[in-house]
Amino acid sequence: MTRTFSAVARIGLGAVLGLAFAAAAAASSAANVEVLLDEAMIFRLPPRVSTIVIGNPAIADVTIQHSGIAIVTGKSYGSTNMIMLDAAGDSLVEQKLVVKPRNDEIVTVQNGVDRESYVCTPLCERTAKLGDGTKSFDAVTGQASAHTSFANGSAASQAK
Repeated sequence: MTRTFSAVARIGLGAVLGLAFAAAAAASSAANVEVLLDEAMIFRLPPRVSTIVIGNPAIADVTIQHSGIAIVTGKSYGSTNMIMLDAAGDSLVEQKLVVKPRNDEIVTVQNGVDRESYVCTPLCERTAKLGDGTKSFDAVTGQASAHTSFANGSAASQAK
């Protein structure tokens, strides 16, 4: 009788400890942080966070603000991790950070092996999307760069 009780007690204690560990793990990790490519989002930081480490900064960038928030910017498709540390360097939270494409307004045209992307709201205009063919991507980004330079030059000349 004693052996049965101690085996049951050990199983019960193991189950309680297992549930407590699972609850603690769930509390320390929150849901994925998801952001769209080329967009920024505001993320509320847990208390005491002073440093954020991004596993792959080519996928996302995070900037901590003084008001307890962070700005997460999607830089490339994919997922990485984000580790939040306190001032002493202790890990507070680790979360998965996912950058997703914005597909709801994009029309993709496959032209042989080359791909072109268009934003159609309401008229279709070429846009640069990661994965587009080099010729299309370079043409769109080159025009966008030239447009920005022109706008900056016009603004500078008007300021004089």
